Amino acid sequence: MWSEKHRPQNISDMVGNEESRSAIIEWFAKWKKGTKPLLLIGPPGIGKTTIAYLTAKQFGYDLIGLNASDVRSKSRINEILSPVLGNITILGSPMIFVDEVDGIHGRGDYGGAEALIQILKEPTIPIVLAANSDASDKMKSIKKVVKTISFKPIPPRLLRAYLEKILEKEDSKLSPGALIKVIDKSRGDIRSMINLAQSLVTGFNPQTEKSFEKINVEDGINAFFKANSVDEARGVLYAMQIDPRKKIDAFYSSIITSNLDKDTLAKYLEIISRADILFGKIMKTQNWRLLRYLNET
Repeated sequence: MWSEKHRPQNISDMVGNEESRSAIIEWFAKWKKGTKPLLLIGPPGIGKTTIAYLTAKQFGYDLIGLNASDVRSKSRINEILSPVLGNITILGSPMIFVDEVDGIHGRGDYGGAEALIQILKEPTIPIVLAANSDASDKMKSIKKVVKTISFKPIPPRLLRAYLEKILEKEDSKLSPGALIKVIDKSRGDIRSMINLAQSLVTGFNPQTEKSFEKINVEDGINAFFKANSVDEARGVLYAMQIDPRKKIDAFYSSIITSNLDKDTLAKYLEIISRADILFGKIMKTQNWRLLRYLNET
């Protein structure tokens, strides 16, 4: 995917949120034992994870990446983090990065937030957290023991310059109207913008008004199976603007948990298999123009 291929390799390659990026670099430069952990707050797709990895690389840390599912229970946190915190000399220069930390609240949390907060209170190594929102009560508790840096959606003018640079590298073009709509639909989300632009350029998603309609995965799957024609079903696939791998996995999960009869199930699984093979070929050859055929399988 272009979003991975063109992921920034250096902090200077990133776009937008200059003040926030500078504050993060300053935090790393001044870090010492006991320094408050860092919490990066902002909408998805604007570079929170990327800058965590790049600053770790720049300052010589070995990043240990976790997400909400890793920190939902006290036992899980102790299992993962205790060895890290207790063997710093053996591990070199470790740094902990917890992505989507706002996902630990809710029924799936079995003491995870409280255990994490205890670790955050007495940090012995750099700890960086990232979250899309800080609205929950548990996030408010976490914010009391961290330094918060906010990220804002990337302004359209910066998005346009960034996207045009990628299109130039790919020797590709979008019509002026399509370019504007891609940027508008992204709402400051760089990853979403790049993925949509790629789908339009490769023909995976044709450049029509329908190209810019967007539906979530669950609604898309339901609409697909209720479609009255091939064209309608194909339009649903185009409107599900997610990573092709996630799209294949979502349909597979839906099909195997359905009440379809054996013959129909076998037919759908064969189609899923063909799509999986094609996507595997795309990833292996990096021939992204084959994406246009993925919705035809």
